[in-house]
Amino acid sequence: MYSVGGISASIYANRLRSEGMGSKEQAVPFASQDYEALKQECLEAGRLFEDPCFPAEPPSLGFKELAPYSSKTRDVEWMRPTELTEDPQFIVGGATRTDICQGALGDCWLLAAIASLTLNERLLHRVVPHGQSFQDDYAGIFHFQFWQFGEWVDVVIDDRLPVKDGELMFVHSAEGNEFWSALLEKAYAKLNGSYEALSGGSTTEGFEDFTGGVSEMYELSKAPRDLYRIISKALERGSLLGCSIDITSAFDMEAVTFKKLVKGHAYSVTGLQEVDYRGNMVRLIRIRNPWGQVEWTGAWSDSSHEWDEIDQSEQEEMHHNMEDGEFWMSFSDFLRQFSRLEICNLTADALSEESLSHWNTIKFYGTWRRGSTAGGCRNHPNTFWINPQYKITLLEEDDDPEDDEVACSFLVALMQKDRRRYRRHGQDMHTIGFALYEVKTYRGCQNVHLKKNFFLSHSSCARSETFINLREVSTRLRLPPGEYLIVPSTFEPGKEADFVLRVFTEKQSETEELDDEVTADFEDEEEVTEDDIDDSFKSMFAQLAGEVDKDLQTDGFSIESCRTMVNLMDKDGSARLGLVEFQILWNKIRKWLVIFRDFDLDKSGAMSSYELRLAVEAAGFKLNNQLHQILVARYAENELIDFDNFICCLVKLEAMFRSFQHFDKEGSGVAEMNLTEVSDVIKTNLF
Repeated sequence: MYSVGGISASIYANRLRSEGMGSKEQAVPFASQDYEALKQECLEAGRLFEDPCFPAEPPSLGFKELAPYSSKTRDVEWMRPTELTEDPQFIVGGATRTDICQGALGDCWLLAAIASLTLNERLLHRVVPHGQSFQDDYAGIFHFQFWQFGEWVDVVIDDRLPVKDGELMFVHSAEGNEFWSALLEKAYAKLNGSYEALSGGSTTEGFEDFTGGVSEMYELSKAPRDLYRIISKALERGSLLGCSIDITSAFDMEAVTFKKLVKGHAYSVTGLQEVDYRGNMVRLIRIRNPWGQVEWTGAWSDSSHEWDEIDQSEQEEMHHNMEDGEFWMSFSDFLRQFSRLEICNLTADALSEESLSHWNTIKFYGTWRRGSTAGGCRNHPNTFWINPQYKITLLEEDDDPEDDEVACSFLVALMQKDRRRYRRHGQDMHTIGFALYEVKTYRGCQNVHLKKNFFLSHSSCARSETFINLREVSTRLRLPPGEYLIVPSTFEPGKEADFVLRVFTEKQSETEELDDEVTADFEDEEEVTEDDIDDSFKSMFAQLAGEVDKDLQTDGFSIESCRTMVNLMDKDGSARLGLVEFQILWNKIRKWLVIFRDFDLDKSGAMSSYELRLAVEAAGFKLNNQLHQILVARYAENELIDFDNFICCLVKLEAMFRSFQHFDKEGSGVAEMNLTEVSDVIKTNLF
């Protein structure tokens, strides 16, 4: 069950973000480990750092194939580079893509991203901070910085690396004494919970975690006509590019084709070149296999005869004929042989446009919680409306004189958080996507979470291309100026996760989360005297017996519910209810019973938790997403609310709002109270 403490942590995190924490200039220390302080502590104590948060022990390797005592982890030792070689170096001759050779881990997607990162020195040193070495002030401690779900994180590690039969188990450099890439992989494994958590993934995931950029995907079977120009511009701007060949069955995974391309394997795109071949200009593309070997053997491969026609100096300039996992091929062969191209735009530039203008970026941090905000996709109309909702107002159309259509370009990217860390618990990525709705009839709306009827009577005007179990789903869109609602969701209801929704707009826009304003509208306390109470009610009060209703799922109110009711109605502080107080309470219960019956749609005696929001609103309380998550966490069992819990919930809400109104003397929405008054409120509403 989702805890109220988790919501408090979320509020605290939002406050830190507003103060600049998580920015490029102020990375968040992962696990609260401060690199400089830890290093200084080790230097002063004359010892090498040992990381308690990612210890050199079997669980750090993995949980299934790399689980403790598995065959793959038997006889593994953890050794420092100073124990592996006489002259360990952090970086030798600059960090290059040949420094990244894959080991016994299926993280080619990550290594392809690292290889692309080395092409941009400024970006590389954002991830791999300067000034680290095995010589100057060496203390066995290193650190790396990654972008994680909207903020930069600084990850500290010790340099104990897993070794088997005297060799590094995982990524290593072609230079035997160079260790930056192995240490980078370890830091990323720590961030995700274990080395095995990195097995399998999309290159775009690594791209985004190294840059904070946003990715796009092109199916090469239907590539745009100007794809060569798009790739050229992307490389010029330092964008990161990856490509892969689809597999058709599990037997295809890492199968090698006739011309030595590997299916289901992530490659990085590292260059483009046009060459004069027998009087014709031929377009070539350079690709790297992170294995550091197994290269294309077709036209323009390292040993192909086409190079005989190319001047030797040009060959040297293109780094031709090196057995390093990198190779050239014609662009037309690239389109035929590969299935997919992924591009990470560092600043979300419009690659399909000539303009170099940057997009405006807006981020929202949200949650899907079972029973309160995890409504599933549009196939589930009864619950879809409970998903978080975000409004975007497109104010200006694009500047494109050749386009007669009045439209605004923008990109929506939805990313689920921390799913790799749950792999050891048998969980993985959810299937996610989003839908957009035009809100003509609700134009100017704010402080309102649109309800089920809106979605039953309106069709979406755009959506993500597919719901898919990737960490991020992104789609580039063009719509006329206006107000639109973005609803991010998992495919099935009840799937819990945190997410980041990013919206990149080419022109000026406004965005906000659509959520109900917290208000209460309940009737004034009744003026009742004993003379107003009939004899039958007095008789019932004397007996203190009977059930609220025969067909409700209740054995009578629980002790907690009774205490809550007494706290609400006890005006004289006696901790008991008199006849008049009980009559007023009884009238409330009868009124709330009518509401409960209205929302107990199947007449089962219990109400679905996703109807709680509407039922609470019918009782006079408007609450936001965060408060509804708390109510469901507190009062629902298996996504059902029985009558006892419903009454307890409403009584608590009324007590809290009445307490607040008592101290909000001027009706300003701000209550002032001293410590004694705070203590009274706590006692009244919690005990």
